[in-house]
Amino acid sequence: MEEGSAAPLEIAPSLPLVPSDVHGAPSDFLASASTSLGANARQLFLNREASQLEFHRRVLAQAENHDIPLLERLRFLCIFSSNLDEFFEIRVAGLKEKIKLQAPATTGPDGLDVRQIYALVSARTHKLVAEQYRLFNEVLVPDLDREGIRFLRRPHWTQEQGEWIRSYFFRELMPVLTPIGLDPAHPFPRVLNKSLNFAVELEGKDAFGREANAAIVQAPRALPRVILLPKEISGCEHGFVFLSSILHAHVCELFPGMRVRGCYQFRVTRNSELFVDEEEIKNLRDALQGELPQRHFGDAVRLEVADNCSEEMTRFLQDQFGLEDAEVFSVNGPVNLVRLLPVPDSVDRDDLKYPPCRPGLPKALQDQPDMFRAIRDGDILLHHPYQSFSPVVDFIRQAAEDPEVMAIKQTVYRAGNDSALLEALIGAARRGKEVSVVVELLARFDEQANINWAAQLEEAGAHVVYGVVGYKAHAKMAMVVRREGKKLRRYAHIGTGNYHSQTARSFTDFGLFTCKEAIVDDVANVFSQLTGLGHPGTLAHFWQSPFTMHTALLEAIRREGKHAKAGRKGLIIAKMNALLEPKLIQALYQASCDGARIELIVRGACALRPGIPGLSENIRVRSVLGQFLEHARIFYFYNDKAEDVRLSSADWMDRDFFRRIEVCFPVLDKTLKDRVIEEGLKVYLKDNRDTWEMDAEGNYRRKRGRKPVSAQDILREKLA
Repeated sequence: MEEGSAAPLEIAPSLPLVPSDVHGAPSDFLASASTSLGANARQLFLNREASQLEFHRRVLAQAENHDIPLLERLRFLCIFSSNLDEFFEIRVAGLKEKIKLQAPATTGPDGLDVRQIYALVSARTHKLVAEQYRLFNEVLVPDLDREGIRFLRRPHWTQEQGEWIRSYFFRELMPVLTPIGLDPAHPFPRVLNKSLNFAVELEGKDAFGREANAAIVQAPRALPRVILLPKEISGCEHGFVFLSSILHAHVCELFPGMRVRGCYQFRVTRNSELFVDEEEIKNLRDALQGELPQRHFGDAVRLEVADNCSEEMTRFLQDQFGLEDAEVFSVNGPVNLVRLLPVPDSVDRDDLKYPPCRPGLPKALQDQPDMFRAIRDGDILLHHPYQSFSPVVDFIRQAAEDPEVMAIKQTVYRAGNDSALLEALIGAARRGKEVSVVVELLARFDEQANINWAAQLEEAGAHVVYGVVGYKAHAKMAMVVRREGKKLRRYAHIGTGNYHSQTARSFTDFGLFTCKEAIVDDVANVFSQLTGLGHPGTLAHFWQSPFTMHTALLEAIRREGKHAKAGRKGLIIAKMNALLEPKLIQALYQASCDGARIELIVRGACALRPGIPGLSENIRVRSVLGQFLEHARIFYFYNDKAEDVRLSSADWMDRDFFRRIEVCFPVLDKTLKDRVIEEGLKVYLKDNRDTWEMDAEGNYRRKRGRKPVSAQDILREKLA
């Protein structure tokens, strides 16, 4: 693989892009397929899993890109591991479950049935993992070594290093290890999802005279997987030793009097999707609390073993977890590269990292600490992470402390375990204010944190609801009701990202403060839906899932096509994380056929095929991967010079339109609208350093320019 590029994915099945038996223009074909996805229409869509893996490939390619600082390349390698873990826990697990239940051989928009998709995914993930370890061993490790950052391997330990490591083993490691011998009295242990384990082959008899030939040692999750040695011991600026190396070197201490024939790392990945029967539950929180502990012990979907593991032991482990040969990954190195994430932060080398981003403040807040006065003076737009998240926290904190504030309402999807914002809500409730919080308990992998916050909020006297059964509450909104003279005024914050101070430092998102009546009316109506009962009211400006957003987007796309067909300018620019919903894709194809220009910035999975002559030749798809995770969803429609601009937390996916509660809100202030167009869209269309361009087969190539232009660097310089 060349530096900075990724080898193309072969998209299966190999079908013509536009069916050969279709007579007439592609637009005629689309018109006939607009109401149902028949066999012909399926050939217009890329497979979701294949497209998602292509995104993971782009992340992995960052690890080999020498334009990126070295320690950040290591970080990208770890991020790839984390992404792939989740892909197996959710997507692959879902495919396996369908096969297990012998689901009918139905196909999706891409034309593949579940078994075909599973075979495709298996082949590609094996190739990706092999490439990952090649990059680690042959590229990153030598590059790090040249910079005095070394992973010290057992065969090369000096006597002094060996003594220090031996002392560490007896002092820190051995007291917390529990070796489990395998015999009739000690069955194979329940192995936690993604935990580091060691399979040990033994010979001899133990103290009770029992013959033993195998044992399992589980590494406690609390222990670091890489240990930094003192500089005077390591012989370099930063010398690390793997926990697995330490245990391998001293595993015999755990089995005195017996011979250790082999010791092998392994890790199992399990199905982590939670099942809650929403028709049967009486209390969602109680149901989740009962279900969460089982996440660690779901059905196995992948087994990773060290490549030196004996065939006999590999087969034994495979049988224990009920896995097929294709579900076993033999790796040349640590079985969990995610756990190398602390290394970049442990190394004090600014020259090998991205320059720090020190968030700025918009002018409206630089000399005005009173959030309510500043918002009354005009709408305020925040662009994270270039601009600080602290005004969002200040907004809630000031509301909590202000005696004139009567009520606070907020949605919580992901907030993390440590949240100053939620602490402020708890404080507001304790002061007797009306605090209502919509906590989404089914926010994947954040369920426990959200359950904990919900309990604390309730104890403080807040009203806590869990949204609507069957729909995830994903909208990002906060509203404050304040008495000002003889009337009540409402203030709102709505955004594209979570109320999470940590991700706000690394995810690009927009947030809008306003007290415009038309907008806060819509915010209040959505909160009423979430906390009460009744039919949805008419919203003045918001498009809302699951009611109006999908239809409104279809209408906006078709309108641009009609303008173009009539000889006027038709232009759509949309930025999102994923584009998968078939009817929207068909509408984009039709708008392209009608002559509209469509620029799509899709970070992750994209099922649309761009650049097909006569069908999607007016559509371009690009993906931007840089220092920050592109997370904002921005939808621009030229609309005959009106330039409609909307922000949302929703991607163009089935779930976001039909199984989530989302809002898509307009930016009405002309100055702020121009900012969103420039900062959120135009600068990305000029990017030629962090951008990957997609072709009709789902392959991506890094865009290159003679003079590198980075949207993220431009925004950092302008705003931070």
